[in-house]
Amino acid sequence: MSVRVRRIYEPPEADDGLRVLVDRLWPRGVSKDAARVDEWPKALTPSNELRTWFHGPEGSFEGFRHRYETELAAPEAAGLLDGLRESVREGRVTLLTASRTPEQSHASVLAELVRD
Repeated sequence: MSVRVRRIYEPPEADDGLRVLVDRLWPRGVSKDAARVDEWPKALTPSNELRTWFHGPEGSFEGFRHRYETELAAPEAAGLLDGLRESVREGRVTLLTASRTPEQSHASVLAELVRD
């Protein structure tokens, strides 16, 4: 029972368990067959407005984390987050992202939230 974050560009591994893409857009250059994604819950991804703010001049990771957690409290996202927590309780879950810095991304925030 664990969750980890990996880049979607890394090849799938036998111990990935449930592979969940947590990006709003499909990553460039990755075929759906090669990605072996089991779930793609788009409502768990940050809004376009939040992503734009985060990558702008005023964005900070701590500010992003706070705003993203607020977005995840919305009913649809909260339900999906509960489902992800249940999946983690049942076995290994790998959160996939195209982010170049997964440790400073929404995927790491999600991983922390489902571990708690």
